[in-house]
This record gives sequence, C-alpha cells and structure tokens, in this order.
Amino acid sequence: MKSFNSHLEERILEKNSHLCVGLDIAVESFPGADPDLDFLKAHAKKVIDATRELAVAYKPNFGFFERWGSKGFEWLEETLDYIGNEHILVADAKRGDIGNTAKQYAKSVFDYFGFDAVTVNPYMGSDAIHPFISRPEKGAFILCRTSNPSAGELQDQETLSGLLYENVAQCAVRLNGNDNIGLVVGATVPQEIQHIRELAPDLPFLLPGIGAQGGDLEKSMRYGNSNGVALINISRGICFAGDLSENAIRKAAENYLNQIRKFSNEF
Repeated sequence: MKSFNSHLEERILEKNSHLCVGLDIAVESFPGADPDLDFLKAHAKKVIDATRELAVAYKPNFGFFERWGSKGFEWLEETLDYIGNEHILVADAKRGDIGNTAKQYAKSVFDYFGFDAVTVNPYMGSDAIHPFISRPEKGAFILCRTSNPSAGELQDQETLSGLLYENVAQCAVRLNGNDNIGLVVGATVPQEIQHIRELAPDLPFLLPGIGAQGGDLEKSMRYGNSNGVALINISRGICFAGDLSENAIRKAAENYLNQIRKFSNEF
C-alpha cells in the first residue's frame, strides 16, 4: 500500500493542483443573516460543487461542525459522503493528547470518518504523534510554525537546541519512517517557510493563511514546493468569495489555482 506522502504527491501531479479548500463554514461569516444549520449545509455543498474539479484536497475544520453537537457530527459525515473518495481528506482537528486517548482520536478520524490525514499538535511530544502515524497510508500534518498572530509566543522560543519550531521540524523528520508526516507552516511567515524547508527537505507542507490572513502565495510555492510538495489551503478566500454564489466561489478558486500553477511552473 502506498504511503500517505506518496499518495498525496501522486494526486497533486495527476490533478495538476496544489489547492486544498478549507471548509470553515461559520454562522458569523454571513453578515446580516441568521443562518440555521440547513443553510450552512447548503452553502458547504455549494462550495464543494464549485471547487470539486479544481481542488486536490478538502480540509473540514472540526470546530465549525462540533459547535452544533451531535447534529454537527452528522453534518460532517454528510459532507464527507458528498465529497466522495476522489480527493485527499484532511481532518483539521489539531489533536494533541497521548496514550489511549490519542489512539481513540486516531480511530475516530481514520476509521470512523475515513479521513486520509489529520492535523496534530506536538506540544506533548512524540507520544501525541505516534498513534496517528502507525499506518503508512494515513498521514499527520504536525503544527510547526503556524499562521496566527500569537504563534511566535511559544513557537519562536529559544531552547538549548534551537527555536521551538525548529525542534518540531527536526522531530518530524526523525519520526517519518512511514513516509506519512507533513508539517503545517503558515503562509504568513515566508522566511520561516524557507528555513523549515531546509530543515525538512522532503516533508509535504500544509500551508494555511492565504487569502483572508494575507499570506504570501508566491513565496509559499517558491519555498514550500521545493523538494517536498506544498498543499495550499484557502478557506475564507474561497468559501465566502464575492456574492457567495457558486459562480463567485468557482471564480475565486480558479483565480487561486491559476496563480498556484503559474508559480509551480516558475519554481
């Protein structure tokens, strides 16, 4: 069976797309409206319909489903069924526990929901990572240098062996015996993307922060897609584009994908 990283790279090449659509469908993103769950479900399907031929991956953010309780988990299942099995499915769940708890989380995202990969918080060390990387065909994107404004408060802290995020990248390389580990690196910190690529030359990067957060798409592709591949995640910039119509969403996705392809050819 192919490793997750091999499968990801193969799908990117087959589809000529590095585009990952983040499904962050929030009530608060519809100003002046008071949408119910059925409205959000319909919008999520609209996003999928508009981007199905363009995206290589989808990344549902668990928080936007969990807030609805059991009905939200039903919605997540419905969403995954609607996407089908032609795309890489990344669970944006940021799991970070240890031992039996982490094993249960892994069974949830991989066996129950059927995701191909999951985002993992490494704060508790390799014990929090191992349960997600025991099967080569299932992947883990480890939070390394994230795109949020306060990320540097911890991730840029100096340790005896370098900055904390540097240690995370080096740890990921050591643990990648099954060829199924990637790193989450924010597109808002292009110099760090370049540096982390030097530390982890073969790992795929999941790069959020393009669009609403103002990340640098050109440098994300220049540095993130050298050696290891880059998976460019865009959420709000696609899901809430223009007048929220399917046409507006598709045009936004096409615009991002055209830029990604241009930079991919240049670099």
